[in-house]
Amino acid sequence: MSPTRPIEKVLVANRGEIAVRVMRTCREMRIPTVAVYSEADRGALHVRKADEAVFIGPAPARESYLSIERILDACRRTGADAVHPGYGFLSENAELARALDRAGIALVGPPAAAMDAMGVKTTARRNMAAAGVPVVPGSEEPFAEEAEARAFAERIGFPVMIKAAAGGGGKGMKKCDRAEDFAALWQSARREATAAFGDDRLYLEKFLEKPRHVEIQIFADQHGNCVWLGERECSVQRRQQKVIEETPSAVLDDRLREAMGEVAVRAARAVGYVGAGTVELLVDAHRNFYFLEMNTRLQVEHPVTEMVTGLDLVRMQLEVARGAPILAQEQVQRRGHAIEARVYAEDPARGFLPQPGKITYLRVPGGPGIRDDSGVYAGWVVPQWYDPMISKLVAWAPTRAQAIDRLIRALGEYVVHGIGTNLGWLAAALDHPEFRSGDYDTGFCARNAKALIRPPDPSLERVALIAAAVAAFKRERDAAEAHAARAGQGAARSGWARAGRLRALRGGGR
Repeated sequence: MSPTRPIEKVLVANRGEIAVRVMRTCREMRIPTVAVYSEADRGALHVRKADEAVFIGPAPARESYLSIERILDACRRTGADAVHPGYGFLSENAELARALDRAGIALVGPPAAAMDAMGVKTTARRNMAAAGVPVVPGSEEPFAEEAEARAFAERIGFPVMIKAAAGGGGKGMKKCDRAEDFAALWQSARREATAAFGDDRLYLEKFLEKPRHVEIQIFADQHGNCVWLGERECSVQRRQQKVIEETPSAVLDDRLREAMGEVAVRAARAVGYVGAGTVELLVDAHRNFYFLEMNTRLQVEHPVTEMVTGLDLVRMQLEVARGAPILAQEQVQRRGHAIEARVYAEDPARGFLPQPGKITYLRVPGGPGIRDDSGVYAGWVVPQWYDPMISKLVAWAPTRAQAIDRLIRALGEYVVHGIGTNLGWLAAALDHPEFRSGDYDTGFCARNAKALIRPPDPSLERVALIAAAVAAFKRERDAAEAHAARAGQGAARSGWARAGRLRALRGGGR
């Protein structure tokens, strides 16, 4: 990649809120954007926000968003000279990076060699061990057969984590506590990995007891510079997927934070990394930390880092792709506390079952220190084909306690009708004494599963019955008026006609 390469038009090879997020920064930088969309996303917000849009196939991701050839074809058709992959889908796919390079199109992301070194998780573990970075005990290669994997799990001892070799984000990841459950969980993880990444390879890691999931945001340029921008605590997870993230972490002191930041930079330099990346670490009960994986892309939770540093990470990605140098480590300033809550179309009371459907009404919260990164609107139908996250709600405040209260307030103002959401669950999690104390770990959601499910408010039952009766009356009245209009009786049922009849009944004249 040339150190002075211009970027004239960016194709965003993604959907939903991250596509909208990237397009907003591109618009500020006056860079035209191209959206790609599947059959399920014809009316999506990211399609409306882009300067151009290209249809790339049916709803299943493997036939649209995971098709490298269709992404390349969209670039050729629109003249896009750069691709931003967002997160998920092809964002950590080295073959995409190579294909774009052959076509003379810039990838707003790391080079293929860095993806090869870090994108496949088992390769990353070997590279980090060679660089002197402590790693969680686990397999060095993906397993070809389930039986081989089960034998390895029995050697290192349960519980173990079954993980996708080609991706992250909680997809293709299962915790297995007993040998009896291994076969079913292995097959489930394989199906998820195939659907999410087009790659069904799996590996194993030993599950650490009471771990905290802390990640370091790094940034590197094409001139050999690399900095770390701070950490994010991601220990509130349901089904191994993050739902609440915050920075700074309550478990780190300055010494440990500095040590983890230095390890993250060392990890990035070891593979010649360029762009935005995240080094994920586990911190055990004794405050020892271990390399977990590196995500060679922008993270879902990047807004909390932006809120405390004042930096626009997407702008930095685009500037690095153009060949610009990044800021120096001493220029990185962090202020206050930020927390992100992922708003999902799901029902926590039913095992977080996705709730696709039409959003009939939407009211988004605001106020000081509140940011909502969303990919939906009133009238949009949340499709069944993709991750059900509809937005990321972020609060910033001078202190952690104030940030928690601010985010709870904003969640209370968030109104979504037509589909089920996890808004009440998120507020309960933030207000839980364990979370408020800062003394929590990745087992938080499982330990407090019952406490986090809020029962319906009995005081609202009467209101709901009245609202249902009014809606039924309106529905019947509208149907009767429509029938009368079709029968040619519209005039007789007009407001003027009703007023005339009322006047006659009262005696006319006045």
